[in-house]
Amino acid sequence: MGVVLAIVAFGAVFLLSSATGGAGIGGPNTSVVIAKQAIPLRHQITSADIEIAKVSINGNGSLANTYPATNDVLSLVSEINITKGSVITSDMLARDISLVPAGAAPAYLPLAKGYVAITIPTAEQQGVAGHISVGDYITVISSANLTLFNSSGAQQGPVRQVSKTVFVNLRVIGLGPASAGVQPANGSGGTTSAAASSGVTSSLTVELTQCDAEFLTWFLANTQVRYTLESYKDYSTAPTDNQDTTCATIQAAGGVTNKQVDAKYKFSSL
Repeated sequence: MGVVLAIVAFGAVFLLSSATGGAGIGGPNTSVVIAKQAIPLRHQITSADIEIAKVSINGNGSLANTYPATNDVLSLVSEINITKGSVITSDMLARDISLVPAGAAPAYLPLAKGYVAITIPTAEQQGVAGHISVGDYITVISSANLTLFNSSGAQQGPVRQVSKTVFVNLRVIGLGPASAGVQPANGSGGTTSAAASSGVTSSLTVELTQCDAEFLTWFLANTQVRYTLESYKDYSTAPTDNQDTTCATIQAAGGVTNKQVDAKYKFSSL
């Protein structure tokens, strides 16, 4: 009889556990984002850093500021060193690297292999009124006078000005001083209030190949340049390696002239 009662009791517990998804006995039932690997301080989160895991709520208040989906934390910046397997919460992340203390920061930028960083000037009207932040992707528009591409250098007919998008999906990895309205991340995927410093960001640091850095430097020196901010729905994934076979290494950059710019971007043929 004792054996029969034990079997019946076990069956009842099993059925109850199955019906409640394990929650009745403390089983995992809440999806949260965890660290798939160790994440260093001031690192911009990528899909390779995170994954979804099931955890038990059991009245655990620490789950109140967690993230239910990996997309909620992509491109955010770690404010601390996060160990592998840790549940990621909003107090670990910021939306802008300027909010993260730099004292313990690594001595290198998070650049993919074959890429370099270059800092470009910006201002209120040039840089989308300060709305560009770390982790955003921007495009670059160049407005050039076509006399730049006349082989004789002489003006023929009325002056022609051409505006053309010359770069897309440039990832912003740093901001200059005077960031305005920078806000930290929170668990709901929105932002929390934060004190805004005065002024608008004066520079942007972007990631690109050395060859593209030469072209961008030429555009900054010879044309009027403006930036547009891409929708977060159109963002590319952060590069993990240089896929440009024409500029696989820094040594492949061989200089830029007006003729090369026109051959690549075709200003004079518009």
